[in-house]
Amino acid sequence: MGITKLHGLAVLVTAGITGVIWYHHPLSPSHDQEPTASPEEAILLMSNMNQSSCQLSRQTDLNEPSPMLPRRRDVLVLTPWLAPIVWEGTFNRDILNAQYMQKNLVTGVVTFAVKRYIQFIEGFMSSANKYFLAGHQVNFYLFTDNPEQIPHLQMAPENHLFVIPVQNHSGWQDISMSRMDIINRYIHNQFQYEVDYLYSIDIDVQLFEHIGVEIIDTLVGTISSRQYTARRERKSYETRTESQAAIPRGEGDFYYTASFYGGSVCEVYKLTRDCFKGVMKDRENGIEARQHDESHLNKYLLYHKPTRLLSPEYYWDEELSQPPIIRVKRMCPVRKDSKN
Repeated sequence: MGITKLHGLAVLVTAGITGVIWYHHPLSPSHDQEPTASPEEAILLMSNMNQSSCQLSRQTDLNEPSPMLPRRRDVLVLTPWLAPIVWEGTFNRDILNAQYMQKNLVTGVVTFAVKRYIQFIEGFMSSANKYFLAGHQVNFYLFTDNPEQIPHLQMAPENHLFVIPVQNHSGWQDISMSRMDIINRYIHNQFQYEVDYLYSIDIDVQLFEHIGVEIIDTLVGTISSRQYTARRERKSYETRTESQAAIPRGEGDFYYTASFYGGSVCEVYKLTRDCFKGVMKDRENGIEARQHDESHLNKYLLYHKPTRLLSPEYYWDEELSQPPIIRVKRMCPVRKDSKN
């Protein structure tokens, strides 16, 4: 009898964990009830009700097996606020692809190639064209100060590249700190009408393995590689209390890279809006955050918890020693010549 009770308890616990992850997946039927937009955010909903990610209809079959399964025992697969952490071995991409196809969704990717970073365009685009949401509709929005120097790029039939001229700033710090504002303005004026989900990815990276629809959720952050290679007190949380990006000591949970983040177009609009407000407030006070836009991103995600976290597999710095928990490196930064 005792064994039977223990077995039944184990089944209930397993079902509960799986149910929580399934509930949090954006393609699950539990997301039929949409959040109410504030008046300020209503601008994102008025003209594109059918395509806006805030108004997606959910048609997933309740009898389908869960696409997200906590099959890894060597890593954390759920946050304290019950958001899934995506690792190799924790999802079924075939099921996710089938569900995603039913929705006729479009995902956008924003990247910046300014000044010498134009040299990374071909490597990034060729690898992203091959590995990022392969087989699904993706709009790539490339911001550059030298549109005439963009090489000819052969895109997959389902992918589209849009080259957008951007102002040439004096230094890379200015470019970094302006990205949030540029993304925010283009969401308001253009992207909200064209894509359902939007992700920001650095241009100086290459993809080596498939990054699929397991990344799709309302608000997504990628755990920094250094989360697993540095002690908590040495992580790059903003510590200067006068900065708008400052995080009170001891309050940080995960440290997120600004090289890869995203979510629904509505949520990315709010994220970029609030982060840029913090940037401008710092400028008024003559302050520059320690890690620039990444500091402000981490402050935002501390108080607006991501609904999905991507493990460091999705952005791994190859200068770091690779621990056994990293089974696959999906995207890595390109090593730069210090002379360039």
